[in-house]
Amino acid sequence: MRAATRSIFSSDVENLDDFRPPDDVFAVPIRLLIGPVRQPGEESCDLTVCSVAWLEERVEQVPVFDARHHLVVRDFHWATVLRYIEGRVSRCEGETWEDVSRKLSRFAYWEFEDYS
Repeated sequence: MRAATRSIFSSDVENLDDFRPPDDVFAVPIRLLIGPVRQPGEESCDLTVCSVAWLEERVEQVPVFDARHHLVVRDFHWATVLRYIEGRVSRCEGETWEDVSRKLSRFAYWEFEDYS
């Protein structure tokens, strides 16, 4: 079983293709809807695309910043980020959807990641 990206959007940015951050300090929340290839269903995963400058600011504010579920980029080039995300998602494979989801959660926050 392999994962496929169904849709990608941001709650903060209307059009990711045209978005240009106002400066080099940015963090853009991204929601991915991901499901199994050629099968129904999807689940959401979240990550933040942030700049090196934004990450530097966080580290100045706290002694340790856990950057899990963040993609760190020097500049916001959506086509490059999108290609990376889609490639990373498509490489998540496993025997079951639960196996695939665990691999996805290493990259983005899966909605059921800590669900018991």
